[in-house]
Amino acid sequence: MHSPSPVERLRTSGVISLEGGEFDLENNVWIVGDDESAVVIDASHDHEEIARGLGDRELMAIVCTHGHSDHVNAAADLADLTDSPILLHPDDTELWHHVHPGREPDAPLLHGEMLRAGDVELQVLHTPGHTPGGVCLYAPELSTVFTGDTLFPGGPGATGQAFSDFPRIIASIRDHLVTLPGETIVHPGHGESTTIAEAAENLEVWASRGF
Repeated sequence: MHSPSPVERLRTSGVISLEGGEFDLENNVWIVGDDESAVVIDASHDHEEIARGLGDRELMAIVCTHGHSDHVNAAADLADLTDSPILLHPDDTELWHHVHPGREPDAPLLHGEMLRAGDVELQVLHTPGHTPGGVCLYAPELSTVFTGDTLFPGGPGATGQAFSDFPRIIASIRDHLVTLPGETIVHPGHGESTTIAEAAENLEVWASRGF
């Protein structure tokens, strides 16, 4: 039987409301683990599609990189379907409640905490800026970091919304991400992947431009 890759990407699409308008948005949903169990990083838009991607594997946790609606809007339904816990940094509880007002996350994500996804260990890195409780998940043995909306190939995540802070996101990238090995693959919440080396090369330019 063919074993799944330790890292799989699903692309899910949905409509989100932002600043009075509605927008179509495609998200990356990352499934990390082995052929027995896995975690889902960012349950976006379509819980049934994510469940199909999991197949027969046990879902150990739904890990939210931050509380924006497009990253958590399928989390509650997926949790109910799979009887799995939702993990979120407590600093994003208010944003979570904008999407799920009658429900609490099941456990907090804290900086330095280690999560297990099948045979893979994920280290929680608190990287505020895009949101107060934004986190990245670093898998050293895979040379991979999952950055949500903290870091993209073209720069840091957007900081024009409420709760966002540009100096904080630059500090988060400088202190917790570009310190990782340069060959580390960056898997973001939208679009294509990059490397830490590319981010390190461009960080000061981004910072000086107020990107």
